[in-house]
Amino acid sequence: MKETFTPAANRSGSMTRHRSVWEMRADGWISLVDELSRLATLARDQPEFERRIARVRQIITDLAPVESYWAFPGHRVFGELATWIERGELARAYQAARRIHRMLAAQTYRHETSTLEGEGELPSQIETDSERQAQLSRPYFEVLIVDEMSPSEEDALRRRVQRKRMPDDDFIFDVVVVPSFEDALVATMVNFNLQAVVIRHGFPFRSMYHSDMLRRFLESVDDSIEQIPELERGPLLGRQIAHLRPELDLYLVTDVDVEDVAARVGEIFKRIFFREEDHTELYSSIMKGVGERHRTPFFHALREYAKQPTGVFHALPLARGKSIMNSNWIGDLQQFYGMNLFMAETSATSGGLDSLLDPVGPLKLAQEYAARAGGARRTYFATNGTSTCNKIVVQALIRPDDIVLVDRNCHKSHHYGLVLAGAQVAYLDSYPLDPYSMYGAVPLRHIKQTLLDYRRAGTLSRVRMVLLTNCTFDGLVYNVERVMMECLAIKPDLIFLWDEAWFAFARCHPIYRQRTGMATAKLLAERMVDPEYARQHAAFAESFDDAAWDDDDRVLATRLLPDPKKVRVRVYATHSTHKTLTSLRQGSMIHVWDQDFKDKAEEAFHEAYMTHTSTSPNYQILASLDVGRRQVELEGYELVQRQLELAMSLREQVLKHPLLKKYFSFLRVSDIVPLEFRESAVESYYSPDSGWSNLEMAWRTDEFALDPSRATLSIGATGLDGDTFKNRQLMDKYGIQINKTSRNTVLFMTHIGSTRSSIAYLIEVLVKIARDVDQQIADMSAIERRIHAKRVRSLTLEQPPLPDFSSFHFAFRGRSVEGRAETRDGDIRSAFFLSYDDENCEYIDMGDAAQAIRSGRELVSALFVIPYPPGFPILVPGQVISAEILQFMQALDVREIHGFRPELGFRIFNDAALARVAQATAARAALAVSDRAALVAVADTVIDVAEAPRD
Repeated sequence: MKETFTPAANRSGSMTRHRSVWEMRADGWISLVDELSRLATLARDQPEFERRIARVRQIITDLAPVESYWAFPGHRVFGELATWIERGELARAYQAARRIHRMLAAQTYRHETSTLEGEGELPSQIETDSERQAQLSRPYFEVLIVDEMSPSEEDALRRRVQRKRMPDDDFIFDVVVVPSFEDALVATMVNFNLQAVVIRHGFPFRSMYHSDMLRRFLESVDDSIEQIPELERGPLLGRQIAHLRPELDLYLVTDVDVEDVAARVGEIFKRIFFREEDHTELYSSIMKGVGERHRTPFFHALREYAKQPTGVFHALPLARGKSIMNSNWIGDLQQFYGMNLFMAETSATSGGLDSLLDPVGPLKLAQEYAARAGGARRTYFATNGTSTCNKIVVQALIRPDDIVLVDRNCHKSHHYGLVLAGAQVAYLDSYPLDPYSMYGAVPLRHIKQTLLDYRRAGTLSRVRMVLLTNCTFDGLVYNVERVMMECLAIKPDLIFLWDEAWFAFARCHPIYRQRTGMATAKLLAERMVDPEYARQHAAFAESFDDAAWDDDDRVLATRLLPDPKKVRVRVYATHSTHKTLTSLRQGSMIHVWDQDFKDKAEEAFHEAYMTHTSTSPNYQILASLDVGRRQVELEGYELVQRQLELAMSLREQVLKHPLLKKYFSFLRVSDIVPLEFRESAVESYYSPDSGWSNLEMAWRTDEFALDPSRATLSIGATGLDGDTFKNRQLMDKYGIQINKTSRNTVLFMTHIGSTRSSIAYLIEVLVKIARDVDQQIADMSAIERRIHAKRVRSLTLEQPPLPDFSSFHFAFRGRSVEGRAETRDGDIRSAFFLSYDDENCEYIDMGDAAQAIRSGRELVSALFVIPYPPGFPILVPGQVISAEILQFMQALDVREIHGFRPELGFRIFNDAALARVAQATAARAALAVSDRAALVAVADTVIDVAEAPRD
């Protein structure tokens, strides 16, 4: 019975010392087993016995509410365990707790039928070893039942489900029963095993539990729901769960007018049942729903193809492994990879397979399933990385002379894609983080100001796209909803390309999902047809008249609302699936939510896709994308939550360890996001007192949020720069791989493949490095200490200021509609190809460049110049080399700078080439003005004729 092990006086529990419910549960069982094992050796009259039995009772009290949300061990079993403890049957309780803990840790409860005592019994229907093996291969999941049941009713339900199990079922499931609205929401967020939710009619609102840790899951729940009649809570609960975990299948069982309910809320639920009339149908629907997400059409087709006897009379001698098996010299390749890889290697598109360039079979289905998982209207696979995805989208949507607003420190594929498309590029400046030699993200105010500048110049109609990186390499995430809402208020037909190469996992978790391109596109599309929003916009439009729109300061200071009658939601997101989810290297996806795709983009998109997609895509990459999608839909939430917890653990250990915090510190959100962009005013997502409660609030409100799984470690106090720390310490000595560094930081990322063991190893390595540094400093002479202190000061206090984008040279710069005033954008394509001719270029070293700039000469880069780190262009073709850029380049102490040759210097355009291009540009501008004047004259004539009196 619940009350046996959950006394009302102790329901609050004491779980706040843990980072999460899941950590508390795991640690709770470990502690319970440990305490019970010690109690078994103590006499009851020993003082230590009373202390430990009190500790055991507290653990039981803490675990009780959490265990109510899982099928194993379940209410009854946990209640029996608690009863044995209260009766003093401690040896029996120890054996039971030990067995439960082992089954939880090894997850054997997924495949074993067991009792608390003994080694368990096989179900009666499992009679042979092959049937037993089939049971072990069946994935296990749990179904949440929301209904107020007695313990006997709950046991009867569980027996009914067990009787329906068949040996040939594809899956096996158990049920979790919760009695209230709040309990259902908590269970949805706590229980990773859930794949379906059955909501029955009539249940209370409040939970009987009051644990602070569990209450955190309910902070955003509106208490007014309690006033809604019980019979109406089911559909509302369905909406809430669909918002939190959209991958779950929802079913409603009602005893009211089922036809009317289905008409009103049918889009939320997979199926709606009337009373208890269709137990068999409900069971079958649950199994079918999970099967739909488990299905991997292309991976299945490829496996079936690999089994077929095939004669290969086309390209690819490697197909079926023939060229390896017939070799006396390369058999080690097959030994290393295994034969399945080569049995599935083919260039065929028939025989059950499909063509990526024109999918009609399993690949078409796989992409449709990926769109469902990604929250998109359509999805396209790519086998050569997100660099290609970015070029496809840009080429499909951008026409020559279109203006694109783009973050200057975006991935280089965007710069090259914009060259190929012939775009006029307007580079946006991210705010600098000089102390750490890295950039942040582009403030919304800067984006709005740039759009207003184009409005004033008369060229806003040519602005076609806003292209931003979400999230950045360092973990900065935009408030996507606010960016799109306010930009669409200025130009309602803008297209948005969100480069989410490092954010593919975000769809899996509700905290992250709210800041993704696809989730926001869906939200905006629904909002634009909502009558309530139409009323909000009408009120806004009445208070914000034409005069207000002419006042830039007021526009910049106002949270703008777009006109729902004019807005077209056109959003694209590119994902490096292989970077943060399960896929072979270069596996990527393009997700599309474009209301005008069919009318304005489909043909161009397909042409761009054909242009950049190989006619020989790697089938193994495509199969891995298909399987990775399955994982997202069935266990993505669990894996991302663990990723988040591991990052929290890593940060917390460094913060608390006395030696580690002497030399290292993980950057907090206040270090990376200035206060003006933190509406929440949260300084750190974690504190020893409140844990991680600040995280959700900041992600809801702030202009920029920080992904906690991107942990940037400040290392300047060691006297080692980022490149040395990465290569000589982490990689060479300890085999730890990282990617990004700055002058005084290194970036650690947790992902869905990270484990507690890997985090423990990293902490161990950091401690060793800190000890080595400590010992080296202790052994230094006085002179060496001064040199070391100078090096530390240089790394921590003397960073070169990061330069903003200077400007394009006059020869490449955009013009206003009259052709007179210059605009921010530039013709990067002309500059890029102008540099192909050596006669147009010369080299100049740093010293001569500084002297030339001081003398007033404009030096214009002919190439992309990309130092690593930071890893993005400091200069682009056609850009003026400013004194600030030159100063930054001179202060850099990195070895790798693409586009700069130390022995020669910068490659720049010579004055003759610039003069020729400038003259041609001026001529085109003059022609544009004269053409406009001629058009105005013609228009005036037409008007005069039209208005002339007639005889």
